[in-house]
Amino acid sequence: MKNNKIHISIVTPIYGCCSSLNSLYERLNRTLSTITNDFEIIMVNDASPDNAWEGIKELALKDKRVKGINLSRNFGQHKAITAGLDYASGDWIVVMDCDLQDQPEEIVKLYNKAQEGYDIVFGRRSERKDGFFKKLSSKLFYKVYDYFTESKVDNTIANFSIISKKVLDSLKELREQNRMYPLFINWIGFNKTEIDIEHAKREEGKSSYTIKKLIDLAIDSIVSQSNKPLKLSIKFGFIVSLLSLFYAFWLIVRYFLFSIPTEGWTSVMVSIYFIGGLLFANMGILGLYIGKIFDETKNRPIYIVQETT
Repeated sequence: MKNNKIHISIVTPIYGCCSSLNSLYERLNRTLSTITNDFEIIMVNDASPDNAWEGIKELALKDKRVKGINLSRNFGQHKAITAGLDYASGDWIVVMDCDLQDQPEEIVKLYNKAQEGYDIVFGRRSERKDGFFKKLSSKLFYKVYDYFTESKVDNTIANFSIISKKVLDSLKELREQNRMYPLFINWIGFNKTEIDIEHAKREEGKSSYTIKKLIDLAIDSIVSQSNKPLKLSIKFGFIVSLLSLFYAFWLIVRYFLFSIPTEGWTSVMVSIYFIGGLLFANMGILGLYIGKIFDETKNRPIYIVQETT
């Protein structure tokens, strides 16, 4: 490169797609060269089980514009993205997945749209090439998330995006443990838009998001972004208390006016179990928030880097 100024940084977390690394590099190199030669490709190895780090080091030896970050263990996709963003130095930063479903050739569309005056451009997967379960789980996740956070998030939009340097600088100030890249970008603001892109089928491996991981991600995202579950538990508690008062009043009226005796053991036990279940549920919700506060107050690093190229 003629100078040390980086125009475009590519950040991609690597997990379970070692066989795609060479193709990813070649397609990125070919595409980015049509825009600028001053680019860097930051590959973050999130403890990939398929020896991806060796592949990243080979690419780094081949091309100095490839930079590798090897995390000490698996921290998760969005923390791996954070690591890559912390090392990025470009005027524009592209975040994409490594499995080639985010096609490198579509970066040109994102970049050209950004040059129209946008700080953030997300790729909208108008025709997702994912399986039925993944598309369904994504829709359900965002429906629930939208309800609890009172927002509107497009489930066809994932991580594939381009952001400006000033957006990156603002993003770096958010050092929360519970992280989800597109939600953070939406919260930051700035001049944002979306464009349609072509989404490809997954050629190698399979998604690492199991049902359990998706549920955990949904809980973490909702608890970290909204206190609506607490408000709902309070409202529900007041409603149950109000209904119990009405029922008690009805029992008193029925006994004194109509001489109808109140049922004993069965009604009492049902009431105890019902109220006990509500109390445990509310304590669980409260415990989630206390747990997240505990995680933040420990002030641990978001990720730990074992080695870099």
